[in-house]
Formats: sequence, structure tokens, C-alpha cells
Amino acid sequence: MGLTTLKMPQLGESVTEGTVDRWLKQEGEVVRRDEPIVEVVTDKVNAEIPSPVEGRLVRIKVSPGETVPIGAALAELEVEGVTAAAEDKAEAAAEIPPRPQASPAPAASGRISPGIRKLIEENGLEISQIKGTGQGGRVRREDVVSYLSEHRSAAPAPQPSGAPPRATSDRGNELVRISAVRRQIAEHMVRSVSTSPHAWSLREVDVTRLLDYREAEKDRFRERHGFALSYVPFFVQIVCEALLKNPYLNSSWTDEGIVLKHYVNMGIAVALPDTLIVPVVKDADLMGFMELAKAINDLASRARSKLLRPEDVRDGTFTLNNTGALGSVAGQSIINQPQAAILSTESIRRRPVVVGDTIGIRPIMNLTMSFDHRIIDGLAASRFLNDVQAGIEEWTPDKIKL
Repeated sequence: MGLTTLKMPQLGESVTEGTVDRWLKQEGEVVRRDEPIVEVVTDKVNAEIPSPVEGRLVRIKVSPGETVPIGAALAELEVEGVTAAAEDKAEAAAEIPPRPQASPAPAASGRISPGIRKLIEENGLEISQIKGTGQGGRVRREDVVSYLSEHRSAAPAPQPSGAPPRATSDRGNELVRISAVRRQIAEHMVRSVSTSPHAWSLREVDVTRLLDYREAEKDRFRERHGFALSYVPFFVQIVCEALLKNPYLNSSWTDEGIVLKHYVNMGIAVALPDTLIVPVVKDADLMGFMELAKAINDLASRARSKLLRPEDVRDGTFTLNNTGALGSVAGQSIINQPQAAILSTESIRRRPVVVGDTIGIRPIMNLTMSFDHRIIDGLAASRFLNDVQAGIEEWTPDKIKL
């Protein structure tokens, strides 16, 4: 018998760490090969990590709520048929006494993350005051929030003498626990802004031709294929063509140089009730319209059902953000590292515009783009947006790539 280590896997490009959400198996339980053993979250995906071997889970090294870097040991599994070196390791591990059950004393002496320690110090507490519910009695963020809620609600501020008592209400401050996904997104956004000097551009686009075609075809499309005909696959085909003409928009900055990517893996931003995720359509530039539409619908559906796999959010080269679906008319998105730019298609609004020598009412959409000014200057950004604008305004049904 010997030990195998389960490590935090790489769950997406530019992801440097992950947070254990919950363990699906407990110490002492038998696990089969490829059976989900732990749920991990990052700013890009929630994933169930399978066991790499068949054996017994003997030690959990990372508690729920704890964040560790990629490659860090999450747990140890006891397996058969290992080398002598692994057997020596197993014997050494066996000499380590089992961890005590959760109690206030172990919780006080256990390791806690810097964020939890800061929360405790900011509220004038001692670790020994809080009973940990994590693995081995470790204090989790939820334990601190629960302690604050119980003790502060039990000790209301005294009323001034002679003043009428105030009615109890929900007015005041409320501490909301930051989910692991939200914390990862926050760190990813801060890292992006600090890494790339963001520049921004906006373009007004007349979408008359696309709008008329979609309105005429959307009912037949739904009847035939079972899902809605959105603008996104049209935009993806147009943007793919423009990216191949303007390769610096489809690139990444590295210390060795700028990496131009002569293929398009299109990230499609999907808004969820409590977060945002960007699944990736691989080789989108090679797909026909129906294949593309089905791929986008599949990824969006699985994102909303939390059924995405780690490979679904990896290796994007450019991101399209359809903020218009949420009613936005203009916004400045943050680049999805390590990409060079992100393009947003905003809400389509009927506006008065000059058409020749007359004033007409046309459906107008804003295109907004944030781009990395280390890689792309204003001229390159404008040429790309010119191509996208022309692709939309001059679109005809015969330009659909089948």
C-alpha cells in the first residue's frame, strides 16, 4: 500500500489558484477511479475534481473555503501497487497521529487564511473566541460571520436616558459573505487592470439588415431547432473574420514577445444570477452558422446549469460580451487575461440618424471595446472596428458561412 497525492488542477488559462468549496468524500471513505471527490471553484468555473486512482481517502489537507495555488496538495489517497519509495512515504504518513476532532482549542491553534485573520482583527476578536467548523476544527469565514451575527445582535446599543426606544428594523449594515467565485472574480479583475493598460473605443452601428433578417426568421428557426435565434452567432462570424484580418487583436503579451494566434477560440460571456462566466467556443472561425449557434446555445445552457467542464473555459483568444441583452447601451469591460481585447455588443435602440440628406429612424447599436494598449494602438483598434462595423452594416443572408 502507498499514497497518491490529489493536487489542485489547472482549471483555466491565467487561473493561478482555486478554492475548495466542499468535499464529496470524507477521510476513510473508499473512492473509485474518476469518481468526483471534491468541488473546486475559480473565477472561471465550478468543477468536480475526480479521483485519479481507486483507493481510500486517508487525509484531507485543504478545508472548505480555503484557497490554494495550482498544483498544491489537496488530499492523500491510499492505493495498492506502488513503488518502494511510495511505501516509505506511506509508513511515514502512518506515524503522524490522527488529527483531533473539531473543538475550540484546535481551532485557535489551526492555520487560517490571511483574509479570515484580517476579518477577526478588524472586529477586535481573538481566534480562541470562535469555534471552527472546518476540517480539524479550522476556523472558516462563515464561522466568523456567524459569531459576529450572534453576539452583536444579542447586545444592542443602549438607548439614551429619556429617549423613546427605537423600533427594531432592518435598517443598518449587513455583512454579506463573499462567495469563493465572487472573490476569485474580484482578484482576476484587479489583476487584469493592473496588468494591462486599458484603452477604450466606441462605435455606432446600423443593424437594420441583421434585425430585419432575424425578425423574419426567428419563429421558423425556433420551430426547426428548438432554441431561440439570437444575434450572437451572427456577431461571432463577423468578428472572427475581422480578427483574422487584424491578428494583433487576437494575441497575447508575453515577456518573449507578442503571440499572434491564427485561430479563434471565442469566449462568450454568460451572465448568471450571482456571477459571470466565459465559456469558450473552440475554433469558432472554422464553424458553419448552425454548428456555431448550437455550440453557443449548448455552452450557455450548461453554464446556467453549472455543468461546464474545466476544458470549456480554457484557451480563449478573444471575448465577445453581449451586454445589450441586459439593456446596457454603453460600458467599459475589463479584458479577460491574457487576451488582448474584449468587444461588447450593446442594446439595439431606434434613433434618429442622418441618411443621405434626410433624417431617418434606424436601429442603432453601440460597439464598445477595451483593448490592451501595450499590444494595440488606436489605429489597429479602429481598423478592427471598421471591419466589424462594415460586416454588420453590409451584412446579407448570402454572407452566412454554412
